[in-house]
Amino acid sequence: MDFLKGSKIFFLISILSALLVNACDMAAPQIIRAAIDSVIGDKPWELPAFAAGLEERINLQIMGLAVVVLAAAGAGLRYVTMYFNSKGAERFAKTMRDRLFSHIQRLPFSWHMKNQTGDIIQRCTSDVDMIKNFISEQLTAVFRIVIMIGLSLFFMFSMNRKLTLVALVFIPVILAYSWGFHAKIQERFAKCDENEGVLSAIAQENLTGIRVVRAFGRENFERERFEKQNQIYTNEWMKLCMVLSLFWGTGDLVSGLQIMTTVVLGTYFCVQGQMTAGEFIAFVSYNTMLVWPVRSLGRTISEMSKAGVSIERIRYIMDSPAEEDRPGASAPPMKGDIEFNHVSFGYGREQVLSDVSFKIPGGTTFGILGGTGSGKSTLMHLMNRLYDLPEGSGTISIGKVDIRDMKGEWVRQNIGMVLQEPFLFSRTIGENIGIAGEGLTLTQIRRAAAIACVDDTIAGFGKGYDTMVGERGVTLSGGQKQRTAIARMLVQNPPIMVFDDSLSAVDAKTDAMIRKALKKELGDTTVILIAHRVTTLMEADCILVLDKGRVAEMGSHKELMEKHGIYRKIYDIQMTMAEEVEGNGV
Repeated sequence: MDFLKGSKIFFLISILSALLVNACDMAAPQIIRAAIDSVIGDKPWELPAFAAGLEERINLQIMGLAVVVLAAAGAGLRYVTMYFNSKGAERFAKTMRDRLFSHIQRLPFSWHMKNQTGDIIQRCTSDVDMIKNFISEQLTAVFRIVIMIGLSLFFMFSMNRKLTLVALVFIPVILAYSWGFHAKIQERFAKCDENEGVLSAIAQENLTGIRVVRAFGRENFERERFEKQNQIYTNEWMKLCMVLSLFWGTGDLVSGLQIMTTVVLGTYFCVQGQMTAGEFIAFVSYNTMLVWPVRSLGRTISEMSKAGVSIERIRYIMDSPAEEDRPGASAPPMKGDIEFNHVSFGYGREQVLSDVSFKIPGGTTFGILGGTGSGKSTLMHLMNRLYDLPEGSGTISIGKVDIRDMKGEWVRQNIGMVLQEPFLFSRTIGENIGIAGEGLTLTQIRRAAAIACVDDTIAGFGKGYDTMVGERGVTLSGGQKQRTAIARMLVQNPPIMVFDDSLSAVDAKTDAMIRKALKKELGDTTVILIAHRVTTLMEADCILVLDKGRVAEMGSHKELMEKHGIYRKIYDIQMTMAEEVEGNGV
C-alpha cells in the first residue's frame, strides 16, 4: 500500500472502466435472448415501463445495431482500462525501484557485506516485475471478476435456478484445488527465485572480475560453475512447470466438465419446455462468463504464490534497519585530536581489535604499520563509521566528541579515505575525480590531480580528462587508479585524510613525490597513513605498530628503530630486500 502512493488513482480508473466493460458484456446476451425469443419467436416482450410501446419498432437490424454499439463501447472502455492500468503499473514499479534504491543506499556497510550484489540486483529487478505484474494483471482484475461472477449468477438465476445450482456445484471444486496448489507453487517458486539470485551473483561476480579469471586461465572452471548453477536453476523451473501444468490441466478438465454438464442439462430443459432457446443461448453465454472468471480467481491464487515470495524478498530489504544517528547528533569541528580509547571489535565471533588505545594530535601525520589481518583497515572503518562501535567496546572521539554522537554523514564528509583497491565509476576521469564535490572547475580538478602526481598521465591520454574509465576502472593501471582516487579525495578537502595502503601500486619514486606534494599542500590536515612499506611511514610524526589486533609499539621512526622491536625487524628486512634488488640490477 505504501508503494501504491501516486498510482492508486490510475488503478481506480482502470477498475471502474473494467466494471463498465462488464456491464457491456452482460447486456449483450440479454439482447440476443430477446432477439431470438421476441423478434424471431413469439414470446411477449419484457420491456421496462419507460420503453413501453416500442415493441413494434424493434427488429433484427435494431438489435444487431445495439450489439455493435455495445461492442464498440466495450472496446473503448477496454482501451481506457488497459491504458490506465499500464500507467499505474509502471508508476508503481518506478516507486518501488526508487524506494528500494534509496533505502539500500542508507543501509549499513555491514548489511552490504552480508548480502551478495547479484542477489540484491535480482530482488530489485525480477522481484519488482513479479509484484508489478501481479498487481496490474491479477489483483486489479479481482474486482472485475467478482462483479462478473455476481452479475452472471444473477442473470442465470433469473432464467433457470436448477441449472444455475448445477453450474455452482463446480465453483467450490475449482477454488478448492486452486488453493491446494497454492502452497506447492509458492514453495517451488521460492526455490526458483533463490537460485536465480545465486545465478545472478555468479554472473555479476565473474563479469566484474573478468580480468582475474582470464589472467589465471580459469575460464573453463568458471563456465562449469555457472553451468552447474544454471542447471540447478533450470531444474527448479522445470519442477515448477510440472506443478503449474498439473494445476492448469486440472482446471481445464473441471471447467470443461462444468460447461458440458450445463450444455447437456440446458438442452434437456429446452426440450422439456422449461427454457426458451433464447434463454438457453444467453444462459450458456453467462455460464462461459462465469467459468473463466472463477478460473481467473484460481490463477490469481497461483500468481499470489509467486508474488508472495517476491514480496517477502523485497520486504527483507525494506525491513532491514537503515543507519540512524543518535537523537541530538551534532556536527562539531573535526580538526581536533583523534583518540581511540580501549577499542575492541570483531566481525561476528572473530575478534580483530583488542583493547586498542592511542591518540593522534590534530594536524599531524600518523602512520599505522602491521601485517595482514592485524586490524589496520578495521580501525579506519570504525573511525569513518562504516561499522558502528558497539556499546561497551571503547570509544573513538574527535575533538573530545564521541563519533557515535555525531551525524554519520558529517563524519564521512570530513574524513576522506583512499583504499588500497579504489573503486572508479564508468564515467570520465574528470567526473570520477570531481564526484566528491559540486560545481568543481577543471582547474580545481587538475590541481588535485597534480598533487596526486597523475595530471601529466591524464593529459597524455587522447581525450585527457574526458577519457572514459571502464567498469571499475579496468582501463587504468593499479597505480593510475590509486592516484586518481587520491585526487578525488583531495578535491573534497576534508580535515582528516586516510590513505589505507593507497600507495602500494606506485613505485618508490612516485610514492616519495606524492608524499612530498601532500606534505606541502595539506597544511593543518590530519593525515593517517596505513602501509606495509616502511619508507612510506618514516617521515610520519608518530607510527603505530599493530600485531594481531593489539598495539605492539608506538613512536617516531627514530624511537622505534632504537627499540629493536617489530618495526626494526620489518625495516631491516625491507631494506635488505631493496639492496638485493638494486644489486641485481632489477
